[in-house]
Amino acid sequence: MFATIGHTFELMKMSWNVLMMDRELILFPVLSGMGLLILGFAGLAVGVADTGNLIGFLVMILIAYFITTFFNAALISAALERLRGGDPNVMSGLSHATKHVHHIFLWSVISAIVGTLFRVLRSQTDNFFVQMIYSMIEGVWEFMTFFVIPVMVSENAGPITSIKRSASIIRQTWGRQITATFGFFIVYVLAIVAAAIPAILLFLIVPVVGIIVGILLVGLAFATVQALEGIFKAALYDFAVGEQPEGFDLRTLQTAYRPDFARA
Repeated sequence: MFATIGHTFELMKMSWNVLMMDRELILFPVLSGMGLLILGFAGLAVGVADTGNLIGFLVMILIAYFITTFFNAALISAALERLRGGDPNVMSGLSHATKHVHHIFLWSVISAIVGTLFRVLRSQTDNFFVQMIYSMIEGVWEFMTFFVIPVMVSENAGPITSIKRSASIIRQTWGRQITATFGFFIVYVLAIVAAAIPAILLFLIVPVVGIIVGILLVGLAFATVQALEGIFKAALYDFAVGEQPEGFDLRTLQTAYRPDFARA
């Protein structure tokens, strides 16, 4: 397990090097976060940011999924451009995502329905084992759809085709997303802790300043890791379809993600 985590951190370093060549990629998670904040404030203003107004609440969920998916698609589009030797920027990423906005919207609808369904199912039972089964099924869904957005923006495929294509890639490269997700969960935790430490120290001296700095630093840390994860996913997709992403060592990718059992 520790060797696997170590490989993930090796690839994270490569993702960091790519991010340093295109620092503006961090703006995609920032824009996504800003969009979600605006949506939340708008929902509070018109009184639909609660379950009392079911239709309004469901519309907000759909919009939230669309915002997250759109900027994630823009990030992955820009990352793929860099990994293939291009020189992306924020506008090129947004432009490419916009070309696929109809597919992104349909995938957002599917994601919102599936995500909401699993939340409802888990909320209807207090049985730990039943909730665990629901979580495992949801995990399989997320596992099999891991490459949906890269397929969508790279192969101009619709959501259903992208789901099938993602599942096909996963079957050929079994075990990769588990490794990546586990490793990046640790990265998220470490980044947030590192950002929180100076904020806590400032809070002990000047509480208001500490809170402001804490919000900014934690937000920046979260956005940075999201950008790294997007680059990581883009590189992983390129590697899975037989490409050699620029800035990533092919041997490291092969070592980090070689399955521990024979492929079916």
